[in-house]
Amino acid sequence: MWHELKLPILLAIIFSCLTVSTAGDTGRLTNVGTTAASFLEVGIGSRAIAMGGAFVAVANDASGIYWNPAGISRLRNGEFIFEHIDWLIDISFNHVGAVIPLQRYGSLGAFVTSVTIPRMKVRTVEYADGTGEYFNASNLVFGLSYAKNLTDRFSLGMNVKYISERIWHEQAQSIALDIGTLYHTGLGGLVIGACISNFGSSMQMDGSDLIIYHDTDPLIDGNNDRIMGKMLTDKWPIPLNMQFGVSYTFLNTKATRLVMAVDALHPINNTESVNTGFEWSLFNTLFIRGGYKALGQQDSEEGLTLGGGLRYKLFGSSAIRVDYAYADFGRLPDVQRFTLYLQF
Repeated sequence: MWHELKLPILLAIIFSCLTVSTAGDTGRLTNVGTTAASFLEVGIGSRAIAMGGAFVAVANDASGIYWNPAGISRLRNGEFIFEHIDWLIDISFNHVGAVIPLQRYGSLGAFVTSVTIPRMKVRTVEYADGTGEYFNASNLVFGLSYAKNLTDRFSLGMNVKYISERIWHEQAQSIALDIGTLYHTGLGGLVIGACISNFGSSMQMDGSDLIIYHDTDPLIDGNNDRIMGKMLTDKWPIPLNMQFGVSYTFLNTKATRLVMAVDALHPINNTESVNTGFEWSLFNTLFIRGGYKALGQQDSEEGLTLGGGLRYKLFGSSAIRVDYAYADFGRLPDVQRFTLYLQF
């Protein structure tokens, strides 16, 4: 009887996710551009991106630190991840992470993500071709992760991270948390995951670029016309996001494995949306993936995702895996990325 009910139950859960995430008023404001540190919304890992970002209920490799830190509690081996992306408009995006299982004590992880742009000329109204000076900008986040299996089915994980944004001589900083859960239902291959990302303090730019000199009363001759002051900038929240997902393994044999996943997202700076994706593997060596991102999101430029990967066993339990992902960005240039995983 259960085998007959598997698919209907899964479809009902997926339908519920779709209904909840798209039930809002599609005409409301999206709040796009109202948060700081938007680089935190760039997903990590070609595998997850190729699956349309539907990874909260999968999260079973080192990139799970980003999608759902609870997932790393079930890694049997240590894992290292490196990723470099030529992001939109010549932005360089780099990520390095590692996970070390501590057996019955859980799993420990660490990660660093940096985003940089090329140097640009400082231009003013008087010097439209440049003052001779150059400026650049960079973003950085690094942190620690910890996850533990509280039962044989339920896992809990957390990231603690430091976030920094800098442009020329100005900088903003924040401390934030990610909290995730993962539940293996025992109903076939059904897994439920949830994660709250970027729960932390608002960011406010400060630095020497904001120093000004002011004449308190220009109508009086002989007074100090260069009183030092500083402009006060607004505080902006970081991109808090709540994500709920389900995944189901339809096939799980020694030769092949098929996983399908659906995530529902509720960010504070955009409308709700749904990510969907799948992964098909052959002998745990060849991987083919596809998905669709941001279904139901208002004015979205994202959509189709595709990718694949190859895993090569080295010696003992060690292995190396290279993943590729393609993501459609509508009117913007398409983004392609490669990710290297090392299992040890």
